[in-house]
Amino acid sequence: MASILSQPGFCIRIHQRSCFNTLRFFSSKPSASHSNPHRHFSHRLIRKAFAFDVSRSFSQSHTDAPTLRHFIAQASLAASQPLPEVLSSDAQVSELVSKGRIYHETYGCQMNINDMEIVLSIMKNAGYSETVEVPENAEIIFVNTCAIRDNAEQKVWQRLNYFWFLKRCWKSNVDSGRSQSLHPPKVVVLGCMAERLKDKILDADKMVDVVCGPDAYRDLPRLLEEVDYGQKGINTLLSLEETYADISPVRISKNAVTAFVSVMRGCNNMCSFCIVPFTRGRERSRPVESIVKEVGELWKEGVKEVTLLGQNVNSYNDASGSEKEVEPGSNWALSEGFKSMCKVKNMGLRFADLLDRLSTEFPDMRFRYTSPHPKDFPDELLYLMRGRYNICKCIHLPAQTGSTTVLERMRRGYSREAYLELVQKVSVVRQRRSMQTH
Repeated sequence: MASILSQPGFCIRIHQRSCFNTLRFFSSKPSASHSNPHRHFSHRLIRKAFAFDVSRSFSQSHTDAPTLRHFIAQASLAASQPLPEVLSSDAQVSELVSKGRIYHETYGCQMNINDMEIVLSIMKNAGYSETVEVPENAEIIFVNTCAIRDNAEQKVWQRLNYFWFLKRCWKSNVDSGRSQSLHPPKVVVLGCMAERLKDKILDADKMVDVVCGPDAYRDLPRLLEEVDYGQKGINTLLSLEETYADISPVRISKNAVTAFVSVMRGCNNMCSFCIVPFTRGRERSRPVESIVKEVGELWKEGVKEVTLLGQNVNSYNDASGSEKEVEPGSNWALSEGFKSMCKVKNMGLRFADLLDRLSTEFPDMRFRYTSPHPKDFPDELLYLMRGRYNICKCIHLPAQTGSTTVLERMRRGYSREAYLELVQKVSVVRQRRSMQTH
């Protein structure tokens, strides 16, 4: 039968009568048997014998055997059904991989390091889970910037020039083996410099694709999608509430025994020389419970020392459970001889309350904090630090200047004499303790 089916020009017709099936063969070519009647007669006998054998074999099968229509119907049904779950999972994995690998650089203070860990957590939840050690292999480049120090800002511009080269010459870099990214990298500028120089950065000869301020990190996945449609991604809106309290940071230093934990963000002091209130926004503090939870997770990971972070860390004020408004100096205790340059709207748990809770619940973990403001060292905080062995015996006490006149022009809220009295009190209350200043 195989030899017959392999001949060109033959087709098969199936006749179904009752339970019998027969096969008939037709040729599209004219038969040459007319010149040889004996050969034509022998071919006809062979076809009849073959048809009889096939018919007899089909008749011996069950009467309810599946027909050709049955197989066609089954094939149509299978084509209409969705793909198996395994294929769906593979598609999801490929989609996550295609979103790109991340390379990140951080400049500036410890707060920026913690912010980058928050960004990595947000991106991981959005499917960007892979990081690389060099920018040449990344599809997304994050640069977390600082607007306080000019040296850091100049370094950022130098790096942006190099990242622009990676974008502009991506194809030649891939051909030469210098770059291994799957497409030209998207360059994202984060942090204080993004907040201060957003227009200049975006207009800098297409160096940057996304500019994102410190309060808009949750919006990063959407901003990156806008770049795919040929648009610039920008969000530098400051928030009065954003603390990222519900986000568990992805630690950059794996298996480290120290870690940073942000407890508050922003600044209300409005010193005449400082840009922080304009790049970080107003003060807002995380709830105590969220901080305790994060420190507990760090303890389980083997961390032995935690540094509490904030622009004015000892101005911490968890007012999430308080609705009472207070005036500065009434119930809000300040360092003696100091005054606040802004109104405290709602008074809640102070920094001393937070340190008390953490040092009690985690007696085998050491705690540091930075950066404080001299006005927020009430006696309660000083005596707590003296009584708890797991609170590091070091105070960072910014001096700024030794002139009362200059301090007034800087809107620092204290005089030279008040600062020296605070230094003396710290020395008396906390004997043999170290102090730092700048």
